[in-house]
Amino acid sequence: MAIELRKATAEDIAAIEELIPASVRGLQREQYSEEQREAALEAVFTVDRQLIGDGTYFVAEAEGRIVACGGWSRRKTLYGGHGVAGRDDAWLDPATEPARIRAFFVHPDFARRGIGTMMLAACESEAAALGFRSLEMAATLPGVPLYEARGYRKREPLEVPLREGLSLTVIRMSKRIGGA
Repeated sequence: MAIELRKATAEDIAAIEELIPASVRGLQREQYSEEQREAALEAVFTVDRQLIGDGTYFVAEAEGRIVACGGWSRRKTLYGGHGVAGRDDAWLDPATEPARIRAFFVHPDFARRGIGTMMLAACESEAAALGFRSLEMAATLPGVPLYEARGYRKREPLEVPLREGLSLTVIRMSKRIGGA
């Protein structure tokens, strides 16, 4: 199976909007309740158009369709899609602040085939080329094993507020890059 990794464009938004719920509903069942998953799809797991506009978001195509997406950011926001409350879209300082790994989703039919690793490597390479010395993320629980296998270390659990008093546990993780 050939996988093509490319930068996401505005024309990909509709396909990404279909991919995210399929990924969340198919791959997060063991770690989060249905109520948490659905609330997160309403409030947090939405397309971040800023990442696409910044040119730091990737899609992976296979069999003629988008099967995964994910990216990185030079902005302070750690997680959440376009319009999520509490965003901070200020630029990060590569010399003193970590770039962000953001919004990785893989279709369940294509999970565990190395696509996430491929996207992560592309993100790390681009961030290092722009002078970033470290990366951090708010990893969902099913993503933690992938990120640990790629050298990321757990820092602390975070509770992402959702609707009706619900929250979603994620893990802040970080990694040094670029020979630092």
